[in-house]
Amino acid sequence: MAYLAQNNLGLVTLNLGIYAFPDIPLFYIIVGSLLTGLGLAYLIYFVNSLIAAYSAHRKDNTIKQGKSDIVDLTKRIHQLELENEKLKNNSTPVEPQDPNAL
Repeated sequence: MAYLAQNNLGLVTLNLGIYAFPDIPLFYIIVGSLLTGLGLAYLIYFVNSLIAAYSAHRKDNTIKQGKSDIVDLTKRIHQLELENEKLKNNSTPVEPQDPNAL
């Protein structure tokens, strides 16, 4: 930093659109550009991490919903199996057996 400050003391004019800032040391421009770049990089990283967290949250909710559906369907299968067994054991034939039938 000291080397950069000693060798870049020349005065320059900074033009930002219609605004002009005369006689600013080049060192300040270099450090300002560095800090601006770091700030933008952090902002992009932060937005990206928010998007990733939201996406992971949605996937977790989808998985939880799928597991809940599996549990509900398993319960329903078990109920239908019990009902099926009851019908097999307690049912009477729809047509009575006729020993004289062909």
